[in-house]
Amino acid sequence: MPTGPDLNAIRAAHKRIAPQIHRTPVFTSSTINETSGAQLFFKCENFQTTGSFKIRGATNAVLSLPDTDAKRGVVTHSSGNHAAALARAAAMRGIPAWIVMPSNAPEAKKMAVLGYGGQITECEPTLAAREATATVILERTGANLIHPYDNPRVIEGQGTAALELLEEVSDLDLVMAPVSGGGLLSGTAIATKELHRDIRVAGCEPQNADDAFRSMRSGKLEPAAKAETIADGLRATLCPLTFSILRERVDEIIPVSEEEIIAAMKLIWERMKIVIEPSAAVAAAPALFRKLSARGNRVGIILSGGNLDLGNLPF
Repeated sequence: MPTGPDLNAIRAAHKRIAPQIHRTPVFTSSTINETSGAQLFFKCENFQTTGSFKIRGATNAVLSLPDTDAKRGVVTHSSGNHAAALARAAAMRGIPAWIVMPSNAPEAKKMAVLGYGGQITECEPTLAAREATATVILERTGANLIHPYDNPRVIEGQGTAALELLEEVSDLDLVMAPVSGGGLLSGTAIATKELHRDIRVAGCEPQNADDAFRSMRSGKLEPAAKAETIADGLRATLCPLTFSILRERVDEIIPVSEEEIIAAMKLIWERMKIVIEPSAAVAAAPALFRKLSARGNRVGIILSGGNLDLGNLPF
């Protein structure tokens, strides 16, 4: 049996969360198609509630909690987008949300969490510190841990973005999504491969945070890279659940440089007039700069979010 949720679970998640999220648009650009040599279809999760796809998984997880569990509230650790999404999902259900955020998380993302009513506890910017701090809060509150990606309900919710994309755009040859902890790419791969097994699925990640690329190559979970990346939402590492799903269903992982991430952000802003965050640009860069064999193909790209500090752009 394949690892993780199946297509039926993703469809059920979509029905569950549909009243709470936006069905985001799919945009194209003739100029960008000429630049890339392919037909690119951008699923614009930068227009999603809370500004990223994360609301899908967070909402599905929160709505799936039994009432007796939900009333104790929820806890997570996140650099920003999952944090804001969980705070918003919890607020919609009327339950508390305790959010552990690294001290170097973007200020705009901290403000978003507070705006949705989340209670922030800051910690050192390491995965170990995030997990340790979340454990302390869990023990103190008895709340429910909603992990950013190591959670089947979260993965089901994230897969609904690809489900919508494939319902709207036919005959795709390739679907691309960024990869960090692997929740979005796992859900994307499940939805895509169960609907159309012949569609290729590619994950995209920064060269400076290439643990998924190294893990897929070596066949075992590799540690996080030590270099910094502008894509602050892609600093997490795979877990056993997401790694198993990716090994079974993802065709390749494509690393991109920091320069390519910035160039992709700028090109999409200039040509499509939309703002995306660096993590979203990671998914677009391989196609924009012909880093994969996609010439003449129809390519779906999930632009994961648009939360960034407009007063501190990298270009």
